Amino acid sequence: MKPAGLDREFVIIGENIHTTRVVLLQGKLVDKLPGGEEGVRYVDEQGQQRHLIIPDFIKARQDYQEGRVKHVLIAVRLAMTGDPEGLRYLHALIQRQVEAGADYLDLNIDEISLKLEEQIEAMRWLVQMVEGRSSVPVAVDSSNLEIIRAGIEASRSPCGPPMLNSASLERLEALDLAAARGLPVMVTAAGKRGMPQDAAERVANASRMVEAALAKGIPKNQIFIDPLVFPIAVDSNYGLHCLEAIRALREKYGPEIHISGGFSNISFGIPLRKLVNEVFIHLAVEAGADSGIVDPVANNFRNLFLADRASRSYQLAAEMLLGRDRNCKNYLRAYRRGELA
Repeated sequence: MKPAGLDREFVIIGENIHTTRVVLLQGKLVDKLPGGEEGVRYVDEQGQQRHLIIPDFIKARQDYQEGRVKHVLIAVRLAMTGDPEGLRYLHALIQRQVEAGADYLDLNIDEISLKLEEQIEAMRWLVQMVEGRSSVPVAVDSSNLEIIRAGIEASRSPCGPPMLNSASLERLEALDLAAARGLPVMVTAAGKRGMPQDAAERVANASRMVEAALAKGIPKNQIFIDPLVFPIAVDSNYGLHCLEAIRALREKYGPEIHISGGFSNISFGIPLRKLVNEVFIHLAVEAGADSGIVDPVANNFRNLFLADRASRSYQLAAEMLLGRDRNCKNYLRAYRRGELA
């Protein structure tokens, strides 16, 4: 889509159809119903408020015991057994992301089961279900190449070829799958033996992936680079490392290649995540990003780039993300004082 306030297209890879996604058990979206059940509140495709009931098999899980509800996992498990509420919930997720401007819908079912055969079955089912309801293509996302392959093979590409998410130095063979089928591919800056420690490692690893993709005949405009975004709460320099890598990769590979990333990772452990995410997206775009694995519903891209950059909230978040606020102290102090909008 082309957001207001931006002079170019921004490719949105909607991240919400992931079995990793959680809502808080004590949060505003989980209601105690008259019959004693707990349900995740949502609005269906017809605009009616409904509840996805939290089933007993979830209540035995550690994440539930710790106060987190994996709502997409619930919906997929129920829908695959023919439960209409699970299917309605997934249809609503698809509709909301597409209406919010998603160009791809990123699908990940890694936490549906510990058994590979069940993960593969779920990915095949989910790809076909989403493609039957969506007006945009899917991105097939997993930590396991066998699951990605199953999703790609299940795709009938009614709205365009699926994206392969992702290829890395530890699984270069993913590029063969993308090249053979003419797919757009996300390549990451992960190393063979671990995560990059700074901007230079990100650029070196990502460059090796880009050169390998080009050597296999994948055109530049089909390559999306994920420089890897880590939480600013862990290290004050993580935001700066990522932004420096984006800037260097854009300079190295020019305007055709896409630079993306899971930008919401930056705000884990920080209050007012929406503010932090949106400021980081601004900074990433200024550095050269033209895509993101993001939530287009939570972050309204139609107006996101029209934010008041002179506001105190924006400036405090930006200083933190640029590594100028050691241990996020100024931002957190302002938050505790109620000074952030």
